[in-house]
Amino acid sequence: MTPFTYTAHPARVVFGAGSLAQLGTEIERLGARRALVLSTPEQRAWADRVAAQLGERAAGVFDGAAMHVPIGSAREAREMARHLGADCAVAIGGGSTTGLGKAIALDSGLPIVAIPTTYAGSEMTPIYGLTEGGVKRTGRDPRVLPRTVIYDPELSLTLPLGLSVTSALNAIAHAAEGLYAHDGNPVTALIAEEGLRALAAALPRLVADPRDLDARGDALYGAWLCGTVLGAVSMGLHHKLCHTLGGSFNLPHAEVHTVILPHAMAYNAAAAPEAMARIARALGLAQAADAPLGLFELARAHGAPTSLAAIGMPADGLDRAAELAAAAPYPNPRPLERAALRSLLQRAFDGQPPQH
Repeated sequence: MTPFTYTAHPARVVFGAGSLAQLGTEIERLGARRALVLSTPEQRAWADRVAAQLGERAAGVFDGAAMHVPIGSAREAREMARHLGADCAVAIGGGSTTGLGKAIALDSGLPIVAIPTTYAGSEMTPIYGLTEGGVKRTGRDPRVLPRTVIYDPELSLTLPLGLSVTSALNAIAHAAEGLYAHDGNPVTALIAEEGLRALAAALPRLVADPRDLDARGDALYGAWLCGTVLGAVSMGLHHKLCHTLGGSFNLPHAEVHTVILPHAMAYNAAAAPEAMARIARALGLAQAADAPLGLFELARAHGAPTSLAAIGMPADGLDRAAELAAAAPYPNPRPLERAALRSLLQRAFDGQPPQH
């Protein structure tokens, strides 16, 4: 067996329908007394419900979380936490809200309790991202890892079907790319394949019945595993490309991951045969070579967008995106070639199937 190093990040997970009721107990375990509740404007009702549940333990609500964590909203939330004397934060929502909590923790060390309502997986990682001047900067810091994660499938019942699908595919991307990470190992490979399998199996059940609580639970379970992979290994072309597109062109996070995933996998397929074999097995495909197309068909069959044009990417931005993606070298199974990346982006823009 090839030598490897595996670092497990500390995580406390409370999982199950109705587990939101345990939030107060979890805050007490942290020794906290005043929690700032975070959300997006659209999920303010959930934040108000959580604040009401916490009663006097709630210091206030900040509902300014936004996609890609703009530096302005991060600074505003940090100042509100300081002004209110908050000694912890509760982030309820998707990756945008969790990301805002991480931005607060990065600056202040405030402990975070994450309550995911999507399948983003950010809650299981020490990865943070901030966007300033049209550029998204990412990094890793153990201070931003949520202390406790409460997975309550009931909270995802109101997640619109379209977003449920793209959020699940976003989670699948974490595991798929983690399978060929230069610092991957047998443990993360096992976790990744199981996460892929769980999400791929949950998707058709969610589409058939968006209120299927068991399917929602299986999707959250898969997202937890895929997020764990994201937090344990380095990401390559797929995530770097999505961060470039999201931060520079303000594209919706889950949707851009959904569109780019099959094409990034095809770009790396010949250089990562074992990863392709695991992806194909998790999707129930007969051949490893079918993995990129299988991911494309998984998205298309469940109504997810398959082109960058459909999610707002400007055609005149493709050259700049290719330049940005090729400008900063990072570990990836296949070397980054500007012309090949430009071709990848064009196929993704046009919604064409991935090409090896």
